[in-house]
Amino acid sequence: MNRNKEIIKTSAIGIIGNCLLVAAKAVVGIIATSVSIILDAVNNLTDAMSSVITIIGTKLSNKKPNKKHPYGFGRIEYITSSIIGMFIFAAGFIAVYEAIQSIISGETAEYNIYSFIVISIAIVAKIGIGLFFRYRGNKLTSDSLRASGTDALLDSILSLGTLVGALISFFWSVSLEGYIGILIGLFIIKTSIEVFKESISKIIGERSDASFITELTEDILNIPEVKGVYDLIINNYGNDKNIGSVHIEVADAMTAKEIQKIERQIAVLSYEKYSTIMTTGIYAQNEDDEISREIKSTLIKIVSEYKNIIQLHGFYYDKEHKIISADIIFSFDEPDEQKIYDEIKQKLSDKYPEYSIHLVLDRDFALSQ
Repeated sequence: MNRNKEIIKTSAIGIIGNCLLVAAKAVVGIIATSVSIILDAVNNLTDAMSSVITIIGTKLSNKKPNKKHPYGFGRIEYITSSIIGMFIFAAGFIAVYEAIQSIISGETAEYNIYSFIVISIAIVAKIGIGLFFRYRGNKLTSDSLRASGTDALLDSILSLGTLVGALISFFWSVSLEGYIGILIGLFIIKTSIEVFKESISKIIGERSDASFITELTEDILNIPEVKGVYDLIINNYGNDKNIGSVHIEVADAMTAKEIQKIERQIAVLSYEKYSTIMTTGIYAQNEDDEISREIKSTLIKIVSEYKNIIQLHGFYYDKEHKIISADIIFSFDEPDEQKIYDEIKQKLSDKYPEYSIHLVLDRDFALSQ
């Protein structure tokens, strides 16, 4: 299945459906002189425009990488999602504005049975379009389609409010269109902000999904020579376009040839199963002598005094050059990592003054989920 073609096809269906709804609602709205129905038609027009933006974004995101953008253009999909969020916001703002204007003007619409039939059909159609877009968006992992699906479902609520207001006006001659429009418009604005925040968050760069990290880590650990997996970092550049790095711990007696074999296994595994180009670094394990075990035990005891240290790894005792090295992983909850880092280094130096202490202050990129 060609993902980009499927997204474009889904968006095209949405454009056709929304254009039909725009035409039907516009005719009914003009005949009934109903501001809310005309507003609903305009809202559907913005949905059609959102689908056009999705198609453009999908085509652009599929462009081949170049010298200036070696990571490709996959993140354009997140940008189109944020633009759709802006369209949803605009629809909500217009709804509130027009609703207030209708209250001030005191205009009364004139409905008939055909108006109710068209609005009812529009509600069912919009729910169908929304569910279809959400389903396809989840299946194709497309934020743009999911955002459009959310917008469509909200539009069905807007149309339902329009229908309720029309029925009340028709049977009891009480005009509630404006007040219903304000409430629905505010709800749409709230949703638009959520869609926009989600897309911007992905553009900035989010932590990878917990199940993805866990499964990839377990697969690497299943390689017999690997004794530990650390510092797994995944950078996402669009759907199924990841570049990552990881440190593995192996016995310090291994040869470069043996390590190269492991590195190739990880590279192939990451690319074929997880669509990730992976770079592998090495931590050498040397806890065979008593001094090494004693120093590591002392370091672990020191580190355990601090609640916001998540992990200690990469420990290495270089007897020949008298060097102690390790990585300390801090939680993002820690307000002053540098202060604690300096304290740990000083405590270790006081305990082993004859050694050089090489500690790395590292961040929690994947551990806490």
